[in-house]
Amino acid sequence: MSLLGPSGCGKTTLLRSIAGLQQISSGSISIAGRSVSGDGVHVPAEKRRIGMVFQDWALFPHLNVAKNVAYGLPKADRKGANGRHRVQEVLELVGLTEVIDRMPQTLSGGQQQRIALARALAPKPEVLLLDEPFSNLDTSLRVEIRTEVHRILSELDVTSVFVTHDQDEAFVLGDQVAVMSHGEVMQVGTPAELYAQPATPWVAHFVGEANLLRSVVHRGVATTSVGVVPLHSRSDTDADDARIEGVVDVLIRPEDIDLQLDNSGAGMVELVEYYGHDSTYEVNMGDHQLRVRLGSVPRFKRGDRVTPAFVGHSAASFPAAERRESSREEPSPG
Repeated sequence: MSLLGPSGCGKTTLLRSIAGLQQISSGSISIAGRSVSGDGVHVPAEKRRIGMVFQDWALFPHLNVAKNVAYGLPKADRKGANGRHRVQEVLELVGLTEVIDRMPQTLSGGQQQRIALARALAPKPEVLLLDEPFSNLDTSLRVEIRTEVHRILSELDVTSVFVTHDQDEAFVLGDQVAVMSHGEVMQVGTPAELYAQPATPWVAHFVGEANLLRSVVHRGVATTSVGVVPLHSRSDTDADDARIEGVVDVLIRPEDIDLQLDNSGAGMVELVEYYGHDSTYEVNMGDHQLRVRLGSVPRFKRGDRVTPAFVGHSAASFPAAERRESSREEPSPG
């Protein structure tokens, strides 16, 4: 489970509450069917069988790798053959047996992060908590270590809760993602569900780039500046798209729009951003802007007149009033 949200929304507070590092004032927390917080119960952190990887990794600089990892074990198990075997086992899991006698400060940031993960896994926890563990890594190393941690977590039979404000990390690592805002969970679902059918306009913007186009809908079909767009049902019980009527804001993702060069087209390319794997265009439609994502090599330049066309299967929509309500919420990042 990934907890995704902007800074200050309560992700780390929730994680610390699960870990037992912070007492809750109401509600309850259960782990494997056992109540650990709530109704007068507060099981201490050390008795919850929880492993935690902190944002700064919190390795002991005066202990070598073996002793840092062993510190995660119960005190009685830190020495002896069983303890040494478990340390070797988790270091093999993270691919770092060769640094077992090294000091933390002699390791790279990526190696230190994996040692912190090994220490959290050493006691075979029922729940593994990770609090933005990649935030101290540079961009290229962050992607590499994220992939390695994803592989490790996929192989383990342990519930994991991963906190991040980065949508890419949340989607890569989370089988399920909970999007948080102002201390509330706004939506829970698979990455694909959140991206295709966000619960609110704010969620739509937070989990990816979004074009919201005002339109009048008839029998589940919207006519927009990018053409005719069939709409998703707004709920599991609303199987009949004909029930979607009236003024709505239609969510169009940038990759669901194609552009054609057209000297009399309604749009003008104002900005081209080339990322190697794709190109993104900012298109001025007169009364609104469109973000469009196309294949690798840029096909258009600034000043080109273009006609946009919807090429997706269908789109999500929101009653027009929700757009006004969402403006009172915190803005999406970047």
